[in-house]
Amino acid sequence: MDSMRGHEGIQMLLTAEQEAQQIVTAARNLKTTRLRQAKEEAEKDAGHYRSNLESEYQKRVGETSGNSGFTAEQLGEETDVKIRNLKKSASKVQSDIVDMLIKYTTAAKY
Repeated sequence: MDSMRGHEGIQMLLTAEQEAQQIVTAARNLKTTRLRQAKEEAEKDAGHYRSNLESEYQKRVGETSGNSGFTAEQLGEETDVKIRNLKKSASKVQSDIVDMLIKYTTAAKY
């Protein structure tokens, strides 16, 4: 009789283990499905974002392509002004920089 109870106990444990395994398998399958859905949704969102960026880029290219000569001329003028300003500021501090370089190169450290 004790062996019968032991056999029933073992059978209950095996059944419980199988049920637990089924629960774990179902959870893994659900997780895999959710991950796949999330990946598909992320790819879809990335595609929309990419297409929006592309359309915005094309729009800007279309707006600026007609004015490319003007834009190049304007950039050239702005560059010339910046170069002149840099030369002016460099000439103002040139003597100070030369004096500083001479001071540090000729100073003896002991």
